[in-house]
Amino acid sequence: LVTAPFSPLGQDTHIASKNATCVEMATTQPVDPVRNKSDLMQGANQEQLMHPIYRYAFITDAEEGLIATDITTLVDGDPRNNKLKRQLTWNENGVLKGARHLAIAGNTFYIAADAGVVVLDMSDPLKPQYVTTIAIANAQAAQAQFRYLFVSAKDGLHVVDVTHPDKAHEVPSAFVPLRDGHKLHVARTYAYVADGADGIAIIDVTNPEKPFVYQMFNAGGKISDARDVVVATTNASLYAYIADGKTGLKVLQLTSPESQPKFYGFSPDPKPALIAWYATKQPALSLSRGLERDRAVDESGNQIAVFGRIGGRPFHLDEMQKLYLNKDGKPWFVEDYTKPGRAQ
Repeated sequence: LVTAPFSPLGQDTHIASKNATCVEMATTQPVDPVRNKSDLMQGANQEQLMHPIYRYAFITDAEEGLIATDITTLVDGDPRNNKLKRQLTWNENGVLKGARHLAIAGNTFYIAADAGVVVLDMSDPLKPQYVTTIAIANAQAAQAQFRYLFVSAKDGLHVVDVTHPDKAHEVPSAFVPLRDGHKLHVARTYAYVADGADGIAIIDVTNPEKPFVYQMFNAGGKISDARDVVVATTNASLYAYIADGKTGLKVLQLTSPESQPKFYGFSPDPKPALIAWYATKQPALSLSRGLERDRAVDESGNQIAVFGRIGGRPFHLDEMQKLYLNKDGKPWFVEDYTKPGRAQ
């Protein structure tokens, strides 16, 4: 029986650093990446081994760069060894100077830093490989969704094509100017950007290369210092949680039967309404991600969840890519299906 999960006798989850700015894990699901390494588990369900990236929590530090700590000690059933230590400190050639946010997409890291968005290959989590830097001035945060990386910067929302992370490049036609962009959250066909005194910018990204502002919302001036926003389904409705700087935490209801009778479907139009707030003692600057339910595989084809059937597995990356890339490694388009010899 565990009566005190945080005990000075066996637990120390503090990692000292010079100027920590962000903490991120490859998944928010409660996973145990070392559990299926035993012969018993492998023989029983034939599950694939989990990628070692799921062993770690990663920290960005504006001075030290990228820090990693092994968190599997917290799930090994031993209450005496819950003491986190550094396994990695990386800032090759100072490329991560000013690092302030980390977005993880499979084995690829996107870190917002002074130089722009720095792309790292983390196939070996303790041996980062520098890939490229996307020069976006004052980049604040990023989030990947399928083939695109959405980046919030002081001047607005930028979109980066990351179909091939080693060839990541900004899409010039996709820039959406804002007055004071901070962090963001992308939920299916909408990107929500915390835009300071202007509140929340709700941007339609149905066509990622031609996004547009769907609505600016500040609840009549009651949202006046938006720094971060997280969108999540709580119970049966969609909500946006806002770190509103000096005014604290704000909660928006985005869908409801009253405001939007036809709110069912894959991505209903949001109808924001301020429904709750909480005055924090210090400025509210950041929010944690919600639980990612029912996610079986990541962007690199690494299996996350346990499948119900013996030997069942998700597609590997090369198998997934066949669904959206042609033999030249380019996205399928309508013209690919209208060439001679193709079935009409």
